[in-house]
Amino acid sequence: MSALFVNHLTVLDFSYADARRGILGESWIVDIELYGELDHQGMVFDFGAVKKQVRDAVESLFDHQLVVPSALPALQARELGQSLALSWQDQDGRDYRHLSPPSAVLQVTATEITPATMIPLLEETAMAAVPDNVSRVAITLREEEISGACYQYSHGLKKHQGNCQRIAHGHRSRLKIYRNGKRDPLLEQAWALKWRDIYIGTRADLAGQPSREGVEYCQFAYDAPQGRFELELPAAQVYLIDTDSTVEYLAEHIAETLHREDPEHQFQVLAYEGVMKGAIAFK
Repeated sequence: MSALFVNHLTVLDFSYADARRGILGESWIVDIELYGELDHQGMVFDFGAVKKQVRDAVESLFDHQLVVPSALPALQARELGQSLALSWQDQDGRDYRHLSPPSAVLQVTATEITPATMIPLLEETAMAAVPDNVSRVAITLREEEISGACYQYSHGLKKHQGNCQRIAHGHRSRLKIYRNGKRDPLLEQAWALKWRDIYIGTRADLAGQPSREGVEYCQFAYDAPQGRFELELPAAQVYLIDTDSTVEYLAEHIAETLHREDPEHQFQVLAYEGVMKGAIAFK
């Protein structure tokens, strides 16, 4: 038996529901190994096919989706026409509600969402995309190693023509801030703390701000090419901005805020969107 490997096959950018921390954005790097007999080309599987067929299969499972574990408190799911409506509570009894096309959600039988939870599902999905001579697929999921500041955010982009329009998907991202050309780790950590486990919402998408049993909530809603999207979550986990939440706007928002608070200095912000990509803003 032979084997081949592809490190960093893809990055899965998604959000998941957690009973302690709320809705979390995440970015997992996918490494893969394929074991089997050599084919007529002397290969286990052509690298080009791995990077296309297997990558697409892996991404189709939960990339740019909300992943929901079955053990969430008070979890309920019901079909409403062409939509799937989910509701649950966190460990403090605060409410969450999500409505979307079914394709924007993956429900998983699990206590919580971890790499160990998701790897068997990914390996099963990948096996369906390989030829018969491949007998086993082994997948590793890992976060990017980030020595400095990083933040985890969820969002939705209603104008996007692809899967970014889904109202609750997210990223784990680096952040670099330069003041007058010099890296400023204190500013980076301050913004990372501000955007830790956050939902970044567009003010124009805000549909309501109800209060129940002493808890304030934010409700978001919009129609996008894939269908109707709605989300309700505690206001304490929301950061509102006046623009859409593309990474370009997020970098611009940080730079503008810093310059407004400290106009005598020049700022450069590198805001990442997941792994190895992002936007730069100058003020």
